[in-house]
Amino acid sequence: MLIVTGATGRLGPLIVNRLLERVPANRIAVSVRDVRKAADLAERGVRVRAGDFTEPDSLKHAFEGAERVLVVSAAIRGGGALTANRAAIDAAREAGARRILYTSHQAASPTSFFPPQKVHAATEEHLKQQDVPYTALRNGFYAATLGFYIGAALETGTLAVPQDGPVSWTAHEDLAEAAASALVEDGALEGITPPLTAPHTLDFADVADILSRITGRTITRVAMDDDEWISAAVAGGMPRPAAEFSLTMFTASRKGEFNATTPTLEATIGHPAKTVHEVLEAALSSR
Repeated sequence: MLIVTGATGRLGPLIVNRLLERVPANRIAVSVRDVRKAADLAERGVRVRAGDFTEPDSLKHAFEGAERVLVVSAAIRGGGALTANRAAIDAAREAGARRILYTSHQAASPTSFFPPQKVHAATEEHLKQQDVPYTALRNGFYAATLGFYIGAALETGTLAVPQDGPVSWTAHEDLAEAAASALVEDGALEGITPPLTAPHTLDFADVADILSRITGRTITRVAMDDDEWISAAVAGGMPRPAAEFSLTMFTASRKGEFNATTPTLEATIGHPAKTVHEVLEAALSSR
């Protein structure tokens, strides 16, 4: 069985859809916390079982018959994410998986200014120690993240965020296609991959220009002081811990952590990666 975790999140369902285009449904299984949310997959013939990284015993049943397991990184703040990721990797090994795959990040590093990168780096180290063939998919920064920051800009004409740096914003759809290839094809992607990114890096000034072209309105990028931005975000309803966490993304980007591109993603999927213009245009059309 090809097993995908997190199949009711943003990335997981896209991966499963790609797998269904390539292999019979009876070769695909998903591990989800709430099986009711995966009812559509069950109807399509995918094996659906309950599994929770924070309850490792549940993964024994969820991973039964594993040939390859894709561990979609846990969306838990703090040290809990690393513990959860390790538990899922251990369960995949114990289930007899012949390859374990993990959705890492393009700039995974123990010294990153963006906390999730430290979790990814530590998870990669754990993955290496399992004596099982592995793939750490170093995904480019999800372009969908921009959706959290453009709402006010569309209303006011001002994209006011902290000083940033270039980021290789990459679409979920393209990364899902690469993950499906890695699950199905021998030798497609092995070990720690190069950054799986779109071919260009953009900063928020570029994003403002793209929004201007899409909307036909002038969107101006304004760089805010860090503390000023946090105060404004909190006043706008964002919890302070969330605002402080978000700021670390800007800090890491202006340190150059996400300023990298490689041709690996496009070579793997066999076509050009989606552009930020395409991603934002689709997002605005669905608003």
